[in-house]
Amino acid sequence: MNNVFNKARLFVYQNARPLDIARWKYHFENGSIEEILTALSVYQNKDGGFGHAIEPDAWNPNSSPIDTWVATEILKEIGFSDKSHPIIQGILRYLGSGADFENGKWINTVPTNNMFPHAPWWYYDSADTSNKTNYNPTACLAGFALKYADESSKLYSVASTVAKGAFESYLSQGVLESMHTALCYIRLMEYCEEANINNLFDVSLLKKQLLKQVKGSITRNLDEWRTSYICKPSQFFNNKNSIFYTDNKEIAKYECEFIVSTQLDDGSWNINWQWEDYPQEWAITKNWWKSNGAILNILYLRGFDKLLVV
Repeated sequence: MNNVFNKARLFVYQNARPLDIARWKYHFENGSIEEILTALSVYQNKDGGFGHAIEPDAWNPNSSPIDTWVATEILKEIGFSDKSHPIIQGILRYLGSGADFENGKWINTVPTNNMFPHAPWWYYDSADTSNKTNYNPTACLAGFALKYADESSKLYSVASTVAKGAFESYLSQGVLESMHTALCYIRLMEYCEEANINNLFDVSLLKKQLLKQVKGSITRNLDEWRTSYICKPSQFFNNKNSIFYTDNKEIAKYECEFIVSTQLDDGSWNINWQWEDYPQEWAITKNWWKSNGAILNILYLRGFDKLLVV
């Protein structure tokens, strides 16, 4: 198993962005949170939002809700929660500005995406109503605001309304098809629990529904895992302490075996999606995604006690 780790490490150091190298060093080599925050701040704009391809599939330098969501995910990954820090304060400023917020949601894609290299799913189409109805990343961003914004602020009030609307929408739909939107609801639940917020909606009922969601979302046809864009346990959890582990114990263990058996000779893992346009940018982006995947895969193996080191 040391070989899996060492090969992944080599790939990351040879191909990753400074941000992801800092993440690797923090998780596995006693690196500092400060190094991650320094690298992360490079992607933050003056308005407090994030851009500059922090989401590798969108090379738009302008702030967007999706890119800002990516930043919140990194902060959560490293357990950083100092609400006075400029990065968090900047995010709150962006979310509270009203930018990219329409019909009670932070929009999924932004018009300026079309001016820069991007994956087809980040193309902005003004006629696409799903951009205004999708709670990805709105549910997560509302939870982030509830945890970190001042309770007397306008943003907190807006986030409260958004969170209640998201909860009601989710319960009316049942199990969602989108694993990405489902993750945003998991984050909403986690942020509310962390901030001890239970007066906006029934958090325990949301948790109950999410347990069903995760069990129903994971792709059980293992033949599809190697070739298709599918949902694995790691989309939702990466250790035995998760509330989602018990219901998905066997397939979670299988993912450990899958990770080990599918590592490529260069230390990376295959990416089961690609862009049709912008081939030069995709060649770069692919290695960014592979580096991110290496970090997440090694974290997953460690979370299930499958690494002999780190």
